[in-house]
Amino acid sequence: MKKLGKLILAFTLLLNINFILAQDKNNQWQVSFGVNAVDFHPVGSDSGDNATGHLFSEFFNIQDNWNTQTAINTIGISRYGNEKFNFGLRGTLNQITRMGDERSRMSPVRLASLDVLVDYKLGEAFKFCNIEPYLEGGTGYTWFGSQKSLTMNGAAGLKVPVSEKVSINLNSAYKHSFNDMQDLRPHFQHSMSVAINFGGKDTDRDGIYDQHDDCPEEPGLPEFNGCPDNDGDGIENSKDSCPDTPGLVEFGGCPDTDGDGTPDTKDACVNEPGSVDMNGCPDSDGDGVANNVDSCVEIAGPSENNGCPWPDSDGDTVLDKDDKCPNVAGLVSNEGCPQPSKAIMEELNAVGAKVPFQLNKADLGVLVTTVLDIVAGIMEKYPNSNFIIEGHTDTSGPKVFNQNLSEKRASSVKEYLVKKGISADRLSTVGYGEDRPSTSNKTRKGRVSNRRVEFKVAE
Repeated sequence: MKKLGKLILAFTLLLNINFILAQDKNNQWQVSFGVNAVDFHPVGSDSGDNATGHLFSEFFNIQDNWNTQTAINTIGISRYGNEKFNFGLRGTLNQITRMGDERSRMSPVRLASLDVLVDYKLGEAFKFCNIEPYLEGGTGYTWFGSQKSLTMNGAAGLKVPVSEKVSINLNSAYKHSFNDMQDLRPHFQHSMSVAINFGGKDTDRDGIYDQHDDCPEEPGLPEFNGCPDNDGDGIENSKDSCPDTPGLVEFGGCPDTDGDGTPDTKDACVNEPGSVDMNGCPDSDGDGVANNVDSCVEIAGPSENNGCPWPDSDGDTVLDKDDKCPNVAGLVSNEGCPQPSKAIMEELNAVGAKVPFQLNKADLGVLVTTVLDIVAGIMEKYPNSNFIIEGHTDTSGPKVFNQNLSEKRASSVKEYLVKKGISADRLSTVGYGEDRPSTSNKTRKGRVSNRRVEFKVAE
């Protein structure tokens, strides 16, 4: 009895063993080892040579009826079937020194058994204090000395979890033998063993088996099915747009440092509260241009000018962006450019009158080009003004000839002015022949004056 007490104490010490996971569909295998006691007394045979006590009588009379050993003499292995059933094998060995009502010790006889077992788990409804009750049935062979017999077995037991992977298994089985030999009687066999579960694969050793682990190669957390949360913000890495920086759920795990409702990943001004439509930046002057791209933060201006107001360099009320002559004051009606005044046109035509065309010629001589250089300079001052070049002749020669000659003279002048940089689009030509003399054609001087060009501002 003292030796049995020592064994019980040894099993109690095993409660300090720390393992990881429980037997289930992940850890499908279980091995067990322990001690057993055989009791022939309370089997209900009360007559003849096989006389024992009444059924279940003196069931706990350990001192008088139980055959025990101090060594490990029970070994088993089982496999998980489903939530209700486990299947296994158990082997036992014992020395029998007392049987039935024979209180005096007999010569030791070896008893061995090998049993096939089916465990039926009673389920959550029968659990108490986390102790799991179960029923057991099966068959096997028992050897008693030189005798052997097939047995049918029925048992009840308790599994007391020590950790998630270790349990203490208490089992009490009735074994009915089918043998006409008198010595191998029906008997009870009680056992206490330590059961260890194994077989689950946990590659990343995070306590979550690979078959349930969405990230089997990375240690993770149960709440994320084994996936990690590096920054500890409660959002698993696979769903975290900023896995290494704590953030908010509404921003996909990314932070909002300035608290303006724009996550840092989309915030162009991380440390300055701003508005969502400004990419998280402020707009101090309210011009719709964010400060970070506003060249005039405190003065409202259009985005086209980087948030600054458009200048009016020449002060003509036409903004430079719309002013075709931004450095010269002009008219609003002329897109900011000045129109040649009457005085300017008189000057232009005075210069044009000095163009000395030779009789019946449209060619431009040196004196002509010199005069036209002056004309080009005046036209450049009015880049938004268009001009008409009028060609004229004297009355020398036929009228049709003079008409053609006047047109050629106007065209010659235009071609030269274009070469001097005046856009052809600003210049148009017309010939009036001899019809519009500036003076009388009766004198040589008058005829020279009529061989001319004049300039007009196009309306």
